[in-house]
Amino acid sequence: MVSANRWHRLWRNLVAERGLARRAFDDAALARIEQAVRDAEAGHGAEIVVAYETRLSPAEVLRGVAPRDRALAAFAELGVWDTERNSGVLVYLLLAEHAIEIVADRGVAALVAESDWAEPIARVREGFLGGDPAGGLVAGIGAIATLLAQRLPIAAANPNERADRPVRLR
Repeated sequence: MVSANRWHRLWRNLVAERGLARRAFDDAALARIEQAVRDAEAGHGAEIVVAYETRLSPAEVLRGVAPRDRALAAFAELGVWDTERNSGVLVYLLLAEHAIEIVADRGVAALVAESDWAEPIARVREGFLGGDPAGGLVAGIGAIATLLAQRLPIAAANPNERADRPVRLR
């Protein structure tokens, strides 16, 4: 039997418009976010990757794939884990469900408690609720940068190992 919550999730994912991602993140917004990632990475030793998608497939929802599960899969698919210092951080957005997940590689997870991601997530959520998803994401990236600058300072060599441009999944 399918729970009421799963029906609600299924409905949200089915009715999410394909144009939702384009409206939330047009070219100018993507450029702003990309610059925020670039600026953030100049102040710490981690690699930030932003990935977003409009919705999950009905099959994924019915199988019970949670936004966190999808974020973990995207973390692997995008190779966010594959950095010299194990310092990748994924900011994942599932637009249909207004879900925001942050997944950190083991080098960052050893230094940052899961609860420490609450403020960056709140900043992103505020932007979405206020009608400025890109602004919220930029603010969230800034909060991540502040947190990482305290916990993971820049190494002598700080190569940019991952693209700074947000990645649209599916």
